[in-house]
Amino acid sequence: MKKPLYFLGAALSAVTFALSSGAAMAQAKTPLVVYTALETDALKIFKDAFEKENKDIEIKWVRDSTGIITAKILAEKANPQADVIAGVAATSLALFAKEGMLMPYEPKGFKQLDPQYSDQARPPTWVGMDVFAAAICFNTVEAAKQNLPKPESWKDLTKPVYKGKITMPNPASSGTGYLDVAGWLQMWGEQDGWKYMDALHENIGQYVHSGSKPCRQAGAGEFPIGISFEYRAHQVKKSGAPIDLIFPKEGLGWDIEATGVVKTTKKPEQAKRFADWMAGKESQTINSQWWAIVTLPGIAKPLEGIPANFASLLIKNNFNWASENRDTILAEWSKRYDGKSEKK
Repeated sequence: MKKPLYFLGAALSAVTFALSSGAAMAQAKTPLVVYTALETDALKIFKDAFEKENKDIEIKWVRDSTGIITAKILAEKANPQADVIAGVAATSLALFAKEGMLMPYEPKGFKQLDPQYSDQARPPTWVGMDVFAAAICFNTVEAAKQNLPKPESWKDLTKPVYKGKITMPNPASSGTGYLDVAGWLQMWGEQDGWKYMDALHENIGQYVHSGSKPCRQAGAGEFPIGISFEYRAHQVKKSGAPIDLIFPKEGLGWDIEATGVVKTTKKPEQAKRFADWMAGKESQTINSQWWAIVTLPGIAKPLEGIPANFASLLIKNNFNWASENRDTILAEWSKRYDGKSEKK
């Protein structure tokens, strides 16, 4: 007996619905909110590589400079919006851990990482990705026009010849700026460290709200000298800008880009998979195209302009001290120097 046409139509509709529902379910992805201060040119690379291996997860970046993203995370403490924090300074991650905001978690492959670049607790609350350290970008063309000598040290930057010629990051908004300030205070002690910054302030043309911007400004000739960090210095030089990279002989302040799982995440399984991936070889290999020191041994490779002894230039850094004293240091810095900061 022939089926009525309306019956056949209903059956076809049911099959079509089932197929479309199955396709939709297959395509459904769990959104994972990741707060980050990673450089903007790295975000897509990390997202694409992670999602290629984890097709059921979609990364939703919330990106800003270190100081701003740190303030945002602390402001949301009562109701955290992030599932994971990644590519944020370890001094900030240590603060979040102290506030009880991070989940202790040892990612897969953790034992292969260099332990000095991660939280010392076991299991760790944060895991290092790479080291970022201070660098000076010096525009040789503009310096020649203005008859400026090439500085070799931090102390050189206080010489009157550089008055108004230097730009650096504001430490309240930039992790690079904070590692500079915390580094100087640790190298020379608080009294001499603030004395140095008083002298440097006389030569600062502008404090900016990004660790990358001073090197970009130097590369473009806007300022002949920009205090920045080695990632951006390497990238600007690689782009063809007429800059020399200077690593002051007194030593370099530094910090670690790190990853931590937010304790209150409602997606712990996906968040842990992201932490696993960030600690793994693929992520570390991506990082090695920009950073001279990554936390998986044997992955880093020589980078143009970065000296072979780069690691030996890093100062002895007390991360707990830098984290615990962050608010006090920033308040003092802002009181003394904020008048030269660019408008937000």
